[in-house]
Amino acid sequence: MSEDQLSSPAGEPTEVAQSRGSDSVLVILPTFNEVATLGEVVSRLTQVVSEAHILIVDDASSDGTAELADELSANSPSIFVLHRSAKLGLGTAYLEGFEWAAARSYRWLVEMDADGSHLPEQLPELLRAARDGAGLVIGARWIEGGRVQGWPWYRRWISRTGTGVARMLLRSRLHDITSGFRVIDQSWLSRLPEGFPSTQGYGFQVELAWGLEEAGCPIAEVPITFVQRRAGKSKMTVGIACEALTLVLRHGLRLRLAPKTPSGPLE
Repeated sequence: MSEDQLSSPAGEPTEVAQSRGSDSVLVILPTFNEVATLGEVVSRLTQVVSEAHILIVDDASSDGTAELADELSANSPSIFVLHRSAKLGLGTAYLEGFEWAAARSYRWLVEMDADGSHLPEQLPELLRAARDGAGLVIGARWIEGGRVQGWPWYRRWISRTGTGVARMLLRSRLHDITSGFRVIDQSWLSRLPEGFPSTQGYGFQVELAWGLEEAGCPIAEVPITFVQRRAGKSKMTVGIACEALTLVLRHGLRLRLAPKTPSGPLE
């Protein structure tokens, strides 16, 4: 992280690891040009999970997101900002967030979007499942009780088909392996092989969930409502989709050459 800059409230040393409690929560919010939604998302988070800290990981936004993040941090002792030098990808943003959290001994790490697609009001349900024993909790759209609002039929078809292909090739039992709304127990991340996950884009979510499933992590899927973003542009591109497909095909081929049955329970 030598090229990145860390903003933090007064009284929070950036050089010294901070020791957190065994039930501490860190919400990691990757951002790139999310100025229209970031403030509202942070405000709603602080209302429904007041005990949580928030780490905004900004990829050199040009629309004022970085400045807004610094302002939010300056006004709250529980909000922190990592400024990155360029648009480096969702996966690396989360990996830097995980590293930052590990150095400060946070227990529960939350992945969620800063564009309002993931409802902060549903986070307590995911945290409840984590505290009940799940090492990974996935906010799932494609299970009973899950919903998607504002997507045309073809977006639903693409998402559900992609999930089905990933489940089949990876022999996964997860119903929404691509979902980006998650709670992860920090202790399980340390059990993943070095250099894993290896992807930088949205394939990161597939690889991380599947890797934890393969490692025997207890997993729970909690129904959520996914809402189409109200502002800003989607970061999904053809290149990102191809990266994710290549990832799934590579791991699927490896499984068939050296079959292995996942050992962890899926709740």
